[in-house]
Amino acid sequence: MAERNGTSESVGTVVVAGLANLAIALAKLVAGVISGSAAMLSEGAHSIADTTTEVLLFTALRRGARPADRIHPFGYGKESYVWAFIAAVFTFVVGAGFSITHGVNTIRFGEHTGEFLVAYVVLVISFLIETVSLTRAVRQIRRASRERGISGARYLRNTADTTVKAVFLEDTAALIGISVAAAGLALSQATGSELWDGVASIVIGLLLLVVATILARSNISLLVGRAVPQAMYDQIHRELSALPTVQRVDTLLTMHLGPDDILVAAKVDFRDEATGADIEAGAEEAERRLVGRFPHIRYVFLDPTRTGQP
Repeated sequence: MAERNGTSESVGTVVVAGLANLAIALAKLVAGVISGSAAMLSEGAHSIADTTTEVLLFTALRRGARPADRIHPFGYGKESYVWAFIAAVFTFVVGAGFSITHGVNTIRFGEHTGEFLVAYVVLVISFLIETVSLTRAVRQIRRASRERGISGARYLRNTADTTVKAVFLEDTAALIGISVAAAGLALSQATGSELWDGVASIVIGLLLLVVATILARSNISLLVGRAVPQAMYDQIHRELSALPTVQRVDTLLTMHLGPDDILVAAKVDFRDEATGADIEAGAEEAERRLVGRFPHIRYVFLDPTRTGQP
């Protein structure tokens, strides 16, 4: 099965973000060692965590895009959420854990070498590179939100493509973290106290905790089996109810099978005068309408049921 456009675009977004984070991580670590700044070393850990996350997200996209087979008749879409969840946990443990611990130790025992210039130069370059990566993610979000006729913020909240959400949140957190690191360095340089450098490191760690928690919760929800957003649910219900042969829709169930696949199952009370052929034609029309309106709907199952029947 060929990759869908959304998945292909997400792969490109993840690759760009991964290459950017790898270059930034190396530069930050070198600057952190030279300058002795806790905030710089925390930013280095932040970028290493982000780079590893991008590798895991790339794995998620490739393995989740495998076609269905006899053992997995609905495909492997949900496996992408397993890898994305592992990526969130890695950010939580490695990135946030190192940053907070190193920040606390710096406040207690830290000594600064005083090489501030190198750190500032690396932070500026890192900010520019992260901006390029974030810009690509924002373009993808805007394009997808326009296709659905919703705002970018709403798309981010509801999207089942947790890879683009991860790249956007991580790049945003990276830009904020760079700003925090620069502020901590400046305050330490101005006051001669390592307190501010250590505090900046802790703030960066807390920022990573927030991002990791958001992504972990999102992936857990999708792994359990999340329904489509309420607005989309209502539109699906209206489409089914509008079919000429349908009396009413008793039960409607939806679930994300992966970033690009949605399952729709419904108990439908067809009109009493509808023949077997009418019901078959109605089921085909239902699938045609739903897939035409929502291209991500992959499976439509209708169960003819009398009203009031379980």
